[in-house]
Amino acid sequence: MSELRTGPRDVDAWATDESPFPPDSWGRTSSAGPAGPVGPVGPVGAALPWGFALVIVLLVVGRLALAPHLTAPALRTWATIFVAICVQALPFLVFGVALSAAITAFVPASFWTRALPRHPAAAVPVAGMAGAVLPGCECASVPVASGLMARGVAPAAALAFLLASPAINPIVLVATAVAFPGQPLMVLARFGASLTVAVLVGWLWLRFGRADWLRIPSRPHGDGPKWVQFGEAMRHDLLHAGGFLIVGGLAAATMNVTVPREWLTAIAEVPWLAVLVMALLAVLLSICSEADAFVAASMTAFSPTAKLAFLVVGPMVDLKLIALQAGTFGRAFALRFVPVTFALAVLVSVVFGRLLL
Repeated sequence: MSELRTGPRDVDAWATDESPFPPDSWGRTSSAGPAGPVGPVGPVGAALPWGFALVIVLLVVGRLALAPHLTAPALRTWATIFVAICVQALPFLVFGVALSAAITAFVPASFWTRALPRHPAAAVPVAGMAGAVLPGCECASVPVASGLMARGVAPAAALAFLLASPAINPIVLVATAVAFPGQPLMVLARFGASLTVAVLVGWLWLRFGRADWLRIPSRPHGDGPKWVQFGEAMRHDLLHAGGFLIVGGLAAATMNVTVPREWLTAIAEVPWLAVLVMALLAVLLSICSEADAFVAASMTAFSPTAKLAFLVVGPMVDLKLIALQAGTFGRAFALRFVPVTFALAVLVSVVFGRLLL
């Protein structure tokens, strides 16, 4: 009577046998053996084809049920806007992260005490003017301002730089001049209003801001070579800020799709309401500061003052920037900083618009 169980005797017999096939007892279990499958035969192996078939059925049903919704014009517009915001902002975010990491790794903290005035009130306008020489958009300014604070710069001065840099740097001013040909006063009004708002917000934070409202991010400090510290700081900032950029892009794309265009034409006929709507629209659309002038110029129904409000508010307060600020400096900071900046940007835009436009 042959053995049904596989044991050392079967292995030895097959090893001395010249047959290329294992004995028939391999892969079987005896009635006295342990329960369950051995090899591919058994309940688990028999369930695999059914599981695969279930996945195929779900894919087919999902394809038939969701395809009409996934190809809807509104959803395609939403996806296009979301991708455009992220693709447009990502290079500048990487630039800002790289600059912030370079500040952390290569610039000694003592440099900032020599470069900026000792008194914080005087350091605020100097830091605001520094934004005129540093190309970048609002996505780049947040990690740079964070790096400045971490290196000992007064928060009020770093915040003035954060607001001024996206609005008065050379790339933005040239783009504004191209978008508004023959209107040099629009460029001058944007420069003056944006710098004024940045300095005023910096002074207000210096006077009324509290330390527990602002979370200064810690920077990774290594003892290795400078390039290693640079890589660690850049990876830290990019992973942190990139996630909030995506959150802001999702919100901005949603608002772009849900705001009816017909409302804008009717609102443009009321001057004070047009300014507020253009300011809110700048927050919702979240257009990069290098491109927002072309969008403002295309809105011919609105007054020059309303367009100026769009250009001043956008680089300082928009959805993706709010997400970046809240993620970098904390929600307590964003809840106080954003409303004050928005209100000042609207008021200063009206003043400069009445004086120059």
